Order: sequence, then C-alpha cells, then structure tokens
Amino acid sequence: MRRKNEIAAVEWGNGLSFRFLVEADRMGFTLAHTIVRAGSKSPLHYRRHLEACYCISGRGQVIAESGDIHEIEPGTLYALDEHDRHHLVASPGSDLELISIFNPPLHGDERHHFDASDFSHY
Repeated sequence: MRRKNEIAAVEWGNGLSFRFLVEADRMGFTLAHTIVRAGSKSPLHYRRHLEACYCISGRGQVIAESGDIHEIEPGTLYALDEHDRHHLVASPGSDLELISIFNPPLHGDERHHFDASDFSHY
C-alpha cells in the first residue's frame, strides 16, 4: 500500500509526478498521479513508452503533431499508442491532474528538459 503523502514528488518539467509504481516494483507498468501546472504547454515525445492518462481534475488539451486538438476535462481518457509527439496544455486558472500509466514502466526519476528546438523525451 502507498499513499500520495508518502511518495516524494518528482518535478517532471511543468509540474509534479507522484509515481506510485515504477520499474523496481516489477508490475510491468508505471502508475502516477501527475499534476500539470496551470497555463503550461509541454512538448512531449515518449520514444520508449506508451502512455494513457485519465483526467481527474482541471482542463486542458492534447495537441497532436498533426495539429489535431483533443480537449481534456474530468472523466476523459487519452492514450498515446504510437509514441506520438504531442503538446500537453493545461488551461489557465487551475492545474490539470491526471492518473498516468506508462508501459514499459519508468525508472522513477525521469524528468523532461524543454528546449524550443525539439520535443522532450525519455
């Protein structure tokens, strides 16, 4: 059993990630409570992981590399099943909170490094 207040938050680049399950737990996936700071825009590309996120609070968008915009609000699930380059945008006014699943699992200490010339990856 793990409780959020017992897990050290990882500053992932534009918010916090409470990583409940990581590679060392040998479950085959990572489960995290991800907080995306209000008003932030994160260029992301998971080259090694597939990702699914379920929104529990706040609003935002996933903007595909093609320009397609997908709205996120509580009760919305989005899945990136082709190592998709995308922007994750949190609406201004309140943080976007997601339950995130990664497969294969994260080591646990990964962080994004945002650079205007490329999508951040790990």
